Amino acid sequence: MKKYLPLILIGVGVLVVVGVIFAIIRSSRSKVKQTAEEIVLELPQSQWPVVTLTPTKNPDVSGSDGHWLDFKVQKIKVAGAASMDYLLVYNTSDGGQQGVPGAVKLDGKDIERKLLMGSESSGKFRYDAGVERGTMTVTFRDKNGKSLGKISTDFHLQSGVTELTSVDGKFKYTLDKEAKGVFFIIMPTFVEPKSSMSVVWQNGYGVFASDGKPHSGEVVNQ
Repeated sequence: MKKYLPLILIGVGVLVVVGVIFAIIRSSRSKVKQTAEEIVLELPQSQWPVVTLTPTKNPDVSGSDGHWLDFKVQKIKVAGAASMDYLLVYNTSDGGQQGVPGAVKLDGKDIERKLLMGSESSGKFRYDAGVERGTMTVTFRDKNGKSLGKISTDFHLQSGVTELTSVDGKFKYTLDKEAKGVFFIIMPTFVEPKSSMSVVWQNGYGVFASDGKPHSGEVVNQ
């Protein structure tokens, strides 16, 4: 028996090595598959919807503007789309980052949601301070939950200034005078929204006001 012991040990060692190799290969394949599933392609321009954010306030809750966003997605024409995920991400004054996720089934109608930049507990609201910049990402899915494509847009929330600018610095709108107490969002909308929705829209960028009124000014393209 002793003379066969080395052969037995070698055989066991080979089996262990082979097992480890198979485990590594299977793990690698799993990671590749997972990574492939996480990759979401951008929607082609022909399928872009209108995506807008307008500063507002909840009519059922006391408080000032600037803490709620009226989120709308219109002119949806993504072939085979049965549902839509959205994720609002924004930065706060303390250097933190917050997110507001959501999902909705599509029924051929426009989508509208009021999003709180803060938190709510037992009817009491806490608002995040110093919100100025953020990103909205919209992902469309088929009836099986498979991603069909996404689009993302950056927004800039401003108030108490006359120079309104996009996050990327490529769009500027100079107000004729300061609009006190009014909050503005400047953002790319992909497709032009209805003229009644925005203060101004040009070259893919829109300006949206919390009071819903026109505010005269001049577009300065960078």
